[in-house]
Amino acid sequence: MIDLPSTDPDTVFAAVREFGRFPDLAPAVRSVEPHEGGSDWEVFFRNGILRWTETDRTDGAARTIDFAQTDGDFASFAGRWHVTGTDGGSRVDFTTDFDFGIPSLVGILDPVAERVIKETISLIVIGLFPGGTVVGDAQLADRLARLSPPAGAA
Repeated sequence: MIDLPSTDPDTVFAAVREFGRFPDLAPAVRSVEPHEGGSDWEVFFRNGILRWTETDRTDGAARTIDFAQTDGDFASFAGRWHVTGTDGGSRVDFTTDFDFGIPSLVGILDPVAERVIKETISLIVIGLFPGGTVVGDAQLADRLARLSPPAGAA
């Protein structure tokens, strides 16, 4: 989860829906091509590129985007973006469930993929709204602090 102080949840939701901007915000995202009802993704992972096509179902009233892979490199990949209002701002919650379909490598691939996904989503949201804070994951917050230059650095 990422808290975004002094932000309007509808503004945050509108920005999160702009998947085509994501390659400019996170180095792991090679490309995203939005199309009617879904999007095509390419993401750098380990020594290669993961590719998939997903359906994207948006509910503006609930500020959710539910997605599910329809074709691609995962055995299964689905999840949800959810933007909520908080006292004085917004919160972005991203959840996902994935399976590479390689049982013998679950212990190796899953932790790496989980880390990459969390970092990538956090970089995207904080890239859209500087000043955001990772909530509930101190290790992720520390990693992001090491990846980001100090405020005011050129």
